[in-house]
Amino acid sequence: MESAETKRSTIDRMKDVFRRIRDRGDDGVWISTVAEADLLARAATVPAGLPLSGLTFAVKDNIDVAGMSTTAACPDFAYLPRVTAPVVQRLLDAGALLVGKTNLDQFATGLTGARSPYGTPESVFGGGLISGGSSSGSAVAVAAGLVDFALGTDTAGSGRVPAALNGIVGLKPTRGLLSTLGVVPACRSLDCVSIFAPTVERAAAVLRVARGLADGDPWGRTGARPVPDSPRLATARSLDFFGDAGQEKAFAAGLDRLPGVRGEIDIAPLLEAGDLLYQGPWVAERLADLGTFLAEHPGSVLPVTRRVLESGRQFSAVDAWRGVHRLRELQAWTDRIWDTVDVLVLPTIGTTYTHAEIAEDPIGRNLNLGRYTQFTNLLDLAAVTIPNGFTADGRPASLTLFGPAFSEETLIRLAKDQELMTIAVVGLHLSGEPRNHELTERRATLVGATTTAPCYRLYRLPSGVPGLVRDDTGGPIDIELWQLPAAAVGGLLAGIAAPLSLGRIALADGTEATGFLCEAYAVGAAQDITAGGGWRAHRSVSERQDS
Repeated sequence: MESAETKRSTIDRMKDVFRRIRDRGDDGVWISTVAEADLLARAATVPAGLPLSGLTFAVKDNIDVAGMSTTAACPDFAYLPRVTAPVVQRLLDAGALLVGKTNLDQFATGLTGARSPYGTPESVFGGGLISGGSSSGSAVAVAAGLVDFALGTDTAGSGRVPAALNGIVGLKPTRGLLSTLGVVPACRSLDCVSIFAPTVERAAAVLRVARGLADGDPWGRTGARPVPDSPRLATARSLDFFGDAGQEKAFAAGLDRLPGVRGEIDIAPLLEAGDLLYQGPWVAERLADLGTFLAEHPGSVLPVTRRVLESGRQFSAVDAWRGVHRLRELQAWTDRIWDTVDVLVLPTIGTTYTHAEIAEDPIGRNLNLGRYTQFTNLLDLAAVTIPNGFTADGRPASLTLFGPAFSEETLIRLAKDQELMTIAVVGLHLSGEPRNHELTERRATLVGATTTAPCYRLYRLPSGVPGLVRDDTGGPIDIELWQLPAAAVGGLLAGIAAPLSLGRIALADGTEATGFLCEAYAVGAAQDITAGGGWRAHRSVSERQDS
């Protein structure tokens, strides 16, 4: 039986969700939220022990939730559904708590996150960086820690590009594995519901709950593939990073971390298939559902969205059949890849853009963002996007694992092994210090230097090693942030002796990171070196005194 204390804890977490949403102000993430009182009431009644009990989530506002308006980011299109989309209902039945509906590129047309009358979300990494689209609000809601996971949709890459630009996981399942019943169509034959989460494990847990056929859904599918013990990996023979040397270097480092990328293939046929989506007859499929609305509401659609949609009018039925025939040839070519390869590894995006750069060329740069994503659904592939560190100038990098239809379990297992974890180090593991090799040997990369929140004390323990202790009378302490594969953290921790251990460290920017902490009992005979602001500063003073 669930305790009253556990219930209070859940309700307190729900209150904190709304506090954090209010603190962010008008960030362009939400189109609507549930009433706080309603969420608190549901949190109090959801039983423990369900697969997703107490986890909060958001839904892209082109997916129906009964009693909440569906806008598809077009106010004049809005309607009030009476039935919740099956994919959302499964999450609710599993104990998840819906917080609200998120912003998107209008009618899910675009990969920038800059095509909505409801505001323009920015990447959580700031600097004017786009959030990516079309599932912009869902990705930022997860990356900012406002919800535990979110649903998006993915036709051309909308479940992966925003993940890449916000440093989170984006899982795009096989077409039809998650029901699209109750989803406003973008390109009905290709649309997928996608999952955003902070970790691969959480994304996989949501997938296990959300998948399954739904009555009345003509696009639903089921299937599975065996998971190989040692998957065969390949990458592309040549890649275009649009002049972004930082992304190219980050991708090469990501490949080095993967187990045995055995070859390179020519992906020109994949790219040709991707071009069919916006430069071929599939763009006309969007008009099959939206053409009447466009005609009856000529002023209701954003100019850039209208331009994309109406480009579909140039294609005839003959063009459509030629496209179908060519796609079948490209599909047959792609199918042969999986005779010798289990997983294809590509960058998610070749480069990143600011909002100002997108405004200069909204169509061309949108196509660049989709170069390595928009062929996926046309060729019936599954994909998982995972963070891949940062460039030297602080831009997020990512990579995507592709497999044939129903290869999700293979991709998830590999993605888990490669998932990166950020570790805060304060002393001997700093770059240039004696134990830094324990990070670099595990293929860790330096993210950058920062400080803790002003609530820590740093000690030199009798053994000569530094120890960081939480103390509200302390100050900010210099640290470095390193990223390494999560699977390597256990080996790192095994070499750390008591009284040190891994714990959560509050950072100066209000976020937290896992890092090395010292248990308070050990500092009784230690030297307090907090005033110096960090281990290097203390060591520098000590060396001058000794000389």
